[in-house]
Amino acid sequence: MIVVMKPNASQQQTNHVVQLVREMGLKEHIIVGEERTVVAVIGNDRFKDRTAMESVDGVDKVVPILAPYKMASKEIKKDRTIVALQKDGGRIGGNKVGVIAGPCSVEDKTKLLEIAHAVKEAGAIGLRGGAFKPRTNPYSFQGLAEEGLKYLALAREQTGLAVVTEVMAVEQLALVAQYSDVLQIGARNMQNFNLLSAAGEQSKPVLLKRGMSATLEEFLLAAEYIMAKGNTNVMLCERGIRTYEDYVRNTLALAAVPELHRVSHLPVIIDPSQGTGKSYLVDSMCRAAVAAGADGLIVEVHNDPEHALTDGAQSITPKQFEDMMRAIKRIASAVDREA
Repeated sequence: MIVVMKPNASQQQTNHVVQLVREMGLKEHIIVGEERTVVAVIGNDRFKDRTAMESVDGVDKVVPILAPYKMASKEIKKDRTIVALQKDGGRIGGNKVGVIAGPCSVEDKTKLLEIAHAVKEAGAIGLRGGAFKPRTNPYSFQGLAEEGLKYLALAREQTGLAVVTEVMAVEQLALVAQYSDVLQIGARNMQNFNLLSAAGEQSKPVLLKRGMSATLEEFLLAAEYIMAKGNTNVMLCERGIRTYEDYVRNTLALAAVPELHRVSHLPVIIDPSQGTGKSYLVDSMCRAAVAAGADGLIVEVHNDPEHALTDGAQSITPKQFEDMMRAIKRIASAVDREA
């Protein structure tokens, strides 16, 4: 439920409401607006008596939250959330479409630095690259681990790009957080609830990818796990779902963008590389995503896709990325956005 305070409610009255929420065995999340304060009550409040709360001094009204996800719901926060990838750095969720780009996996220092400088020059605000790679085949290249993280940190030092990299397990969190700006939780870990909760205790923003067979409600409930632990800087990433089609690696569900905007305040990012698995489709899907209202893109870019150790077939070249960035700037302008 949401406890809406009166416009003239005092801090003492708000504190009293918080105390009552805690006595109910629930958690509070205070949202201070320009005109009034709202106390969001987090937890299973279905069997709690709301009538007592309505009579408390300073309370205007008590409104039930209908969605099973509370913190991620637009019922609790009408304004769109803007996530800063770095302090004084690029942002996802505002009027400007933020683009994160880089190789699927960090392969070596020289290639990574070349790609980082190229995508920065073309207008990217973040550098993607996996140091730990979840692979279906256990014999496939699985990343350079901490060595790869060090290369990413060096690329940030040289370019200023925010580092976005995947964390696969709770025991990796401290190490990855030491080097990265954004913690990425991949599709295969979307319902790794221990990892989600642990990421919620970190101060770094989280880029959460939709599971390949997950519904949007399951996706938002996964985000709720992170937010319920205190980390509200969550970005939702649609990366395609598994269907019976075989002309693409995954089916990129672009309708998820306006639907997620309808029910949630969290920013939405599109991954057209994983979403199609075909480099020749990436440009078109980037354009379509911006037209559909996506807040950001995360794109795989490699300077030698034919010899990439992972996912070369869905990686575009720096030149193709540069051309794509010019195209989405025009499309963003047509829908009253920037890129």
